[in-house]
Amino acid sequence: MKLAVHDEAAMIAMGEQLAGSCHDPVVFYLYGPLGAGKTTLVRGFMRGLGYAAAVKSPTYTLIEPYEVGVRHVYHLDLYRVRDAAELDYLGLRDLQDGKAVLLVEWPERGEGFLPPADVEITIDYAAEGDGRQLAMQAHGTVGEKLITAFLGGDFNPG
Repeated sequence: MKLAVHDEAAMIAMGEQLAGSCHDPVVFYLYGPLGAGKTTLVRGFMRGLGYAAAVKSPTYTLIEPYEVGVRHVYHLDLYRVRDAAELDYLGLRDLQDGKAVLLVEWPERGEGFLPPADVEITIDYAAEGDGRQLAMQAHGTVGEKLITAFLGGDFNPG
């Protein structure tokens, strides 16, 4: 599924809508070049969960934990990871309890150490203009359920 996102406000709104569709623990993989809007989407997602404080990029810390009510959300930015084995030192295995939401930027750098994605989101620069092109792909029943809710019941993965 592909969607056009015209500006930063629209990317935040999309993240908010995505959060509103997220009722289960889920693993998101976020792909895209530098500056495409991955962290902006996460900011919208957190806002959609009701998180009012600042959402910063974990480029240097690699992981930012958030608690929103009883929900645990972990935002990972693996851009600076050179060897996926480094993720063992982050305690990533402790986060894989099936109870949290993981939003992972640059997941290809953690291959073999990350849980599988339920939803993959690729953000790229639009061919024309300042907007972005966003593609979503569901994996398994959790991902399909989330995207179906996101689209208001119109998703058919077949």
